[in-house]
Amino acid sequence: MNLRARLRTTPALWTAPLWVGIVIFYFFHALHLEDPYEEVVAGPLWAPQQVAQSLFYFYAFAYAITCGLAVWEGGRLKRDGVWTLAPGRSRSRVAADTLTPVVCAGWLVLCLPVAMRLIETRLFPTPQALAPLLLGMGLVIAWAVIGCAIGHLTPRLISAPLSAVFVYYLITKTGQVDPVWLRHVSGAPDTSLDFGEQYRVLTLLVPFLFTASVAMAVAAWWLPAPRAAQRGARAASPVAAVVVMVLCAHAASGWGYGNGPISAGHASARCAGTAPRVCIAATGGAQDQLDEVHSEIVRSLTALRQAGVKVIVPTTVSDSLLTGRHKKRSTQNEWWLPLSHQAGKYGPGMTGVRHGVLLTAVQFPCAFPQSFQTSRSAGWVVNHDAAMLWAALVIDADEPYLAWRRGEYGGTFQNAGQVLAKVQQRAHDARKLPSYQQSAWFHTEQQKACRLVQETAR
Repeated sequence: MNLRARLRTTPALWTAPLWVGIVIFYFFHALHLEDPYEEVVAGPLWAPQQVAQSLFYFYAFAYAITCGLAVWEGGRLKRDGVWTLAPGRSRSRVAADTLTPVVCAGWLVLCLPVAMRLIETRLFPTPQALAPLLLGMGLVIAWAVIGCAIGHLTPRLISAPLSAVFVYYLITKTGQVDPVWLRHVSGAPDTSLDFGEQYRVLTLLVPFLFTASVAMAVAAWWLPAPRAAQRGARAASPVAAVVVMVLCAHAASGWGYGNGPISAGHASARCAGTAPRVCIAATGGAQDQLDEVHSEIVRSLTALRQAGVKVIVPTTVSDSLLTGRHKKRSTQNEWWLPLSHQAGKYGPGMTGVRHGVLLTAVQFPCAFPQSFQTSRSAGWVVNHDAAMLWAALVIDADEPYLAWRRGEYGGTFQNAGQVLAKVQQRAHDARKLPSYQQSAWFHTEQQKACRLVQETAR
């Protein structure tokens, strides 16, 4: 059959306006329902993350469309008696020619949202970014083979729409049920990507092999081979498929919810300056603010040191966005601050950068509870926070610090307003002192806070 005749008869073409329209509508509805276009393009932008997000809503739809169309085509081959005709072409060749438009339809369902997402974010499709797309394209072929076999065995008028609905709910519902391995073998990755992350090979290989093994068992019936070899392949293929599926389920059973194997730290950074060297994610949304961020960090550290705060200047200050979901703790020589978030278009700006410097640079000679709830007494809070607020006033970071502590107080103290007022009064009174006395006051306030927290711990 020539190309024109094949396109004229395939349901993939005359149903295209329906499923292409659904893809386009759902792309703008789902992907921009929570995140408006302006916020998406403002960053952070990471190609593997954007591709994975755009595919999340369309994996099940692509497999369902493919399976339904393949069932219809498989039923047509049976109705027309193609399998009983003289073998001018092998069964595998006939199936491949028939299913090519169906596979192309499933591929288009996946490729269209990916292309639209990359165009609107102006990101380049790297091989790592396209890996989830290649998974989906491979499984589209598998579902086409399975659907064709179903169409050969069942009445297509009934089984084609039912199979499409069944596959759609099979894929979507496995992401909501236990055991957990079902989520990871469905073909719609249960693990989302953060900035700088990408899937490991096993995360994508397991769902592909799980479904592809079934398709290979089905395709064994179409192999052009001697009769003895065909009987052997048809007998061995179901056993091999079961073994592969069990191995895939076993591998995925060790993964947690939304926690398939991923690797992080792949995003590139832009750096500037020395002492400290400041690095920001190259596509984090604040890359154009790098020089200003560096100047702000240097200015804040200088102001704190001149005011008498014992600050150790780090070697590097890096963007915590670069670490992915597992954030690194700052050390004496290396700080990790949310620079892209703070300096980005929708962040607090340089005030947020100064606030991050404040919380990392100002250290006490003792340890404090992680939260008010874990402390037996909060008597140390006024002295501790007064000292911190004074340092915040030195570098003009008092507004975000007060906003943060106001929220902390409200969930802990019944007299939150009075505590906050007392902290503010002590800090502002200290700022009125001569400069040489302010440093002594700050260190005295630190010592009082440490003494009170140590008394509480006894």
